[in-house]
Amino acid sequence: MRFNTFIALTILLIPARAYGAIYSLSDEVYGPGFYRFFEWEAIEDPTHGRVTYVDKLTSIHQNLTYATSDTFILRTDFKTVLDPNGPGRNSVRIRSKKTYTSHVAIFDVRHIPQGCGTWPAIWETLEANWPNGGEIDIMEGVNDQGTNQATLHTSPDCVMSTNRTMAGTPTYDTCDVTLNFNAGCGVKFPTASSFGPALNTNGGGWYAMERSQTYFKVWFWSRNNCDVPSDVAHARSFVNPDAWGTPAAYFPNTFCNFSTHFASQNIIINLTLCGDWAGSTYSQGTGCPSTCVDYVNYNASAFTDAYFDFASIRVYQDFRKNKYRRERQPFK
Repeated sequence: MRFNTFIALTILLIPARAYGAIYSLSDEVYGPGFYRFFEWEAIEDPTHGRVTYVDKLTSIHQNLTYATSDTFILRTDFKTVLDPNGPGRNSVRIRSKKTYTSHVAIFDVRHIPQGCGTWPAIWETLEANWPNGGEIDIMEGVNDQGTNQATLHTSPDCVMSTNRTMAGTPTYDTCDVTLNFNAGCGVKFPTASSFGPALNTNGGGWYAMERSQTYFKVWFWSRNNCDVPSDVAHARSFVNPDAWGTPAAYFPNTFCNFSTHFASQNIIINLTLCGDWAGSTYSQGTGCPSTCVDYVNYNASAFTDAYFDFASIRVYQDFRKNKYRRERQPFK
């Protein structure tokens, strides 16, 4: 996508109060570009899931990741019956090579992992300094239950106001990882189509997150939603989140000092199974059979639909500070 001079001139004419909300495209990732934009984390699962995260070459060889010109698939193994005394089911965890502070990230997702025992996530953090560098979960859920949940996780003394303008429903108000078993301060989205089989039936949609110096906002639009903003749906060179309407989740800095709680962060995408959340809630009204670990061990074909299908990821940064806006090269 080339820098559009007409759009740039239009941006310069926007009133000052709206100008601060304009972000320009800095990174566009699609198809094989995922292999260059991300690094593979073949690490022990920090959330104690029944998975083995594999390296890039293994993920390619085992077809756990593959790409076409406009598609990137990331999935768990769905062919192997596991030895209960052996390693977990092979899966993938990737982390962006770049880090970001104030920015907008848009994830165009056609399909997310579904099924009992699954715990997919799209999130941002600085792993080396966790939890002191903060964490924002953009897309997350377990066992096909409920809607998407966006959550902040922080070091102590970060609290969310109970009076916030957003479409979602808050869970806890404290983001402190040492409280509430590290549940964080979450917000449950209002629409069923934001997560699980309902999302996949509709062909996916767009998750968008804006991080500024004073707030985080997260939105979701289903693929068949006629209200999706044109700059989200059509991969514009600039986006204006101020025009996107009420977010599903809103996290202001009213009672949380963002400068001390949030560092420059990587984008992480991973799929784990069972573990601290999906495992602990596996039998709580999910209708899932057996135990989570046994189900993962012995029912390989149950994970046929446990995959991400990404059309693209786009990252936007402040128009005035994005020195790469003219010379940007897409990851393709």
